[in-house]
Amino acid sequence: MRRPLTLLLGAALAATTALGAVPATAAPGGRPAPAAAGNQPYASYWYPNTILNWDPATDPDARFNRSRVPLQPRTSDPALKANAGARGGEGKIASLVSFGPTSNNPSQGSQDPGYYAFGYWQYVDKLVFWGGSAGEGLILAPNPTVIDAAHRNGVKVYGTVFFPPAAYGGQLQWVRDFVQRSGTRYPVADKLVQAAQYYGFDGWFVNQETGGGDAALATELRNEMKYARAQGPTDFMWYDAMTESGAVDWQNQLDSANDAFLQDSSGRVSDSMFLNFGWGSGTLDSSRTLARSLGRSEYDLYAGIDTEANGYNTGVDWNALFPAGRPHSASLGLYRPEWTWKSATDRADFYAKDSRYWVGANADPSDTTTSSSWKGLASYVAESSPITAKPFVTSFDTGQGDFYNSAGVRVATGGWNNLSLQDVPPTYRWQVTSTGTKLTPSIDFGDAYEGGSSLRLSGKLDGTNTVRLYQTRLPVAADTKLSVVLKTPSAGPSGLRAAVSFTDAPTAFTTLDLGSTTSAGWERRTLDLSAFAGRTIAQIGFQAAGSAPSYDLRVGQLAVYDGSVDATAAPGAPTVLGSTDVTATRKSLRLAWTAPASGAVHHYEVYRRNADGSRTFLGATPNDSYYVPQLDRAGGESSTTVEVEAVSAEFGRSPAATTTVSWGTTPPAESNLALGRPATASGQCNSAEGPAKAVNGSVGGGNSDKWCTLTTAKWLEVDLGSAHQLSRFTVKHAAAGGESATWNTRDYTVQVRSSTADPWTTAATVTGNTAATTTSPAAVTARYVRLVITKPTQTGDPAARIYEFEAWGS
Repeated sequence: MRRPLTLLLGAALAATTALGAVPATAAPGGRPAPAAAGNQPYASYWYPNTILNWDPATDPDARFNRSRVPLQPRTSDPALKANAGARGGEGKIASLVSFGPTSNNPSQGSQDPGYYAFGYWQYVDKLVFWGGSAGEGLILAPNPTVIDAAHRNGVKVYGTVFFPPAAYGGQLQWVRDFVQRSGTRYPVADKLVQAAQYYGFDGWFVNQETGGGDAALATELRNEMKYARAQGPTDFMWYDAMTESGAVDWQNQLDSANDAFLQDSSGRVSDSMFLNFGWGSGTLDSSRTLARSLGRSEYDLYAGIDTEANGYNTGVDWNALFPAGRPHSASLGLYRPEWTWKSATDRADFYAKDSRYWVGANADPSDTTTSSSWKGLASYVAESSPITAKPFVTSFDTGQGDFYNSAGVRVATGGWNNLSLQDVPPTYRWQVTSTGTKLTPSIDFGDAYEGGSSLRLSGKLDGTNTVRLYQTRLPVAADTKLSVVLKTPSAGPSGLRAAVSFTDAPTAFTTLDLGSTTSAGWERRTLDLSAFAGRTIAQIGFQAAGSAPSYDLRVGQLAVYDGSVDATAAPGAPTVLGSTDVTATRKSLRLAWTAPASGAVHHYEVYRRNADGSRTFLGATPNDSYYVPQLDRAGGESSTTVEVEAVSAEFGRSPAATTTVSWGTTPPAESNLALGRPATASGQCNSAEGPAKAVNGSVGGGNSDKWCTLTTAKWLEVDLGSAHQLSRFTVKHAAAGGESATWNTRDYTVQVRSSTADPWTTAATVTGNTAATTTSPAAVTARYVRLVITKPTQTGDPAARIYEFEAWGS
């Protein structure tokens, strides 16, 4: 069966631009034209000849694309695998993921919460940052955010080298350019090694599907990979397409036509091979035999399955690959597992689908029983954990959210994604044992201690529940502490204990009581582990016991460290590398600073200092440079102070280093452009509560001085008369008009468009609101603005109550 990877890309990659033509907005070679000093940096991509001109010293985006997180070692204790049928040390998993298009991949996340925030690293050995197209570039380096998250979990990351068939714009000359020589050197290979080492990733996936080659060209490709591997620690994974004759002919196995791309008479050529999708029991058996005869492991072969179209509904001969009661036949290569995100209707649907894909229909890796042929990958491959050294800190941050909290304080509203900030996800998602009704663990996006999410334990508590979370290998010293930050709906007994096991009895938990809470806010409990000095922690989890019909508890942070919480020195003073005026009241910035003189840094956080002394979060990175997409001018201020603080490996915070950004001229006067303008709505509760009440400039006219609706879809639209530059939206909810705060709108978006022929685009997203008045900054030009309400109240009350909807601009 011939199903080349190219043909599976469809419009997603090969047709992102006119094939064979560089986009008009690109500089020669597919790289974007040089950006203005403060503009968005993007991940790198090249053609074979244009990578020869790449120099990180002259590429203004290069420093923003560096990963600073080293590849972590991993542990996997056979006694602690969740699923009895899973195996460790045999077949591994490589995941080929398209996180975005080849071009315009933001270097350090974005303000869009909709992102493939992958969280099942414990089952993956390698991740390929999949992409490339004839019209953009053939060589794609991974985003540093993906590298950071993968390395934190002990997973290698590869960039992609992609030569498409002629039908998709491929040109054989590109392959010849790739293998060009200069004496004994392969210049393109030198650049591949330089890019991997500078950006901090681990190797390259080579997909050569351009026809017309010959044996000499195939030999040069093999020699180039061997040459590159000898220049430094750079891995190569070869795709089963081009054969030793130079023809493109997918073998669906390792055989005499392609085995020299894995190993030849002079030794190792590539580190692994991705076998095309048409394999079966017989071809895997013969592939294993041949691999062993070459002195290689069958687990260097990754049998590919294509899940781009159907996800976990894809038919797979699992027994051929992972036969019951016998060693695995090969490793597994997953093509496009981000189907779970791309096919999802919302974030909750994505998390449900991702769980189904990785751990099975029961959302429990220990129980993958199902009538479906797709049992979940936890059924076959045992978990690995990178938690092998102290300190270990997690706030259960997934790398995306609808707000950002720092030490339990809301420092930013609005959606975001940044996998550089993702914590190591729980090893077991989810495994609960109970003497009664099982509690439900979940990642909760409604509250957080650090970042945008927390761990939530909820349900009926009528017995003892033990929740396994992390497999670890953490030695306990005389000063080792275990710290938990928790939150209960009200003061009182938490019913929660920390649960730890040790390597001398890895399945036996010792529990440590976390006691009662004194408030409904975040509270920290620090436990002394000195009684266990000399032992090594094998597992960490929680145990809940007692009786509560609606148990509901959040864990905002879990940490194991020695001594007191260490902070770092302050970073060196930040420098504004450049700024761009987005509007008269908004800039984007490129910042850089130097590392602290002492202390290990987990990441840096960037803030603006407000006039009232508070701070607004602008973003974070483990890197020493950061792109700030949105710095807003407050009123007529002439300058804004920007602060950078280092967050240590133990989450201590340094003093802030500061710089000042000048605004220059006085901004133009702004006004509420929605005031008195024509308004329409999805409906109204009664004749006195129509949409015009939301734009009349008043909240003091009593309970009828509002727009109210009970419709299933709830929206309010205002025509501003002409297109205006808008800087912020203000919504005044029920409590602003004197009604109960429990009726304040919880979740909504603001959408805009310039004409009725244009699609609506989202300008602001607010979730988890409790305030009477909310303001969302914006930088858009629009005539029509629409308020779309998804959760109208804090309770189950179905009515939306809006006293004013304001669109400010000039």
